[in-house]
Amino acid sequence: MMLEARDLVLEDRLAHVGLSLRPGAITAICGPNGAGKSSLLEALAGLLDVDSGSIVLGDRDLASYQPRERAQAIGYLPQEHTVSWDVPVRRLVELGRMPHGDKRTEPVEAALQALDVEHLADRRAQSLSGGETARVLLARVLAGEPQWILADEPLAALDIGHQLALLKHLRRAADSGIGVVLVLHDLSHAMNHADRVVVLDGGTLAADDEPHRALAAEVVERVWQTQVEWIERGDRMALMPL
Repeated sequence: MMLEARDLVLEDRLAHVGLSLRPGAITAICGPNGAGKSSLLEALAGLLDVDSGSIVLGDRDLASYQPRERAQAIGYLPQEHTVSWDVPVRRLVELGRMPHGDKRTEPVEAALQALDVEHLADRRAQSLSGGETARVLLARVLAGEPQWILADEPLAALDIGHQLALLKHLRRAADSGIGVVLVLHDLSHAMNHADRVVVLDGGTLAADDEPHRALAAEVVERVWQTQVEWIERGDRMALMPL
């Protein structure tokens, strides 16, 4: 089921942005601070009203979906990793099943295991560290078994080991047919783990292509105003400022 942004305009944030995202792939949204990355992700999740344009999921305008129906299809993880209720971690992850109106335990246990938080299942959610909270909240998204996972800087609070583990899990999710869209600041992660990179600059599309083209040194220099060089090591690339 395709997810499309059709000529989105949002005053001071997005200007005529058009994208057609396919499931079964990881798309990274990159750009400098204030480029419109979070706004685009919120719009794709149906959580932000735009001045003009539309979001289309499958063959329907996303605005025509009922909230429960939309939540079944799209799992969204915001940039702010806050927990309002001090419930046990397992209960928090179980909330991901609410759009489906069931109490299936298999997706909950699978999500706890996938994010390496099963040992925290009986802990109170507000006792967790920032990195633990980020992983638990993403587990809640995964427990809902969405067709699309939209996550705003999901790696920000994680150590390098958990960053790589999460990226591997998201790759498995994409390989299973789920659409994955991530806002990423780390351009090396985008280069090495995304199938496609969308670069925003001042609310407009600066690049939209395979990672080695969208994040070519000349694009990074133009958009981020920083001279860089990509260093290749085996099948991985590292970004070196000059």
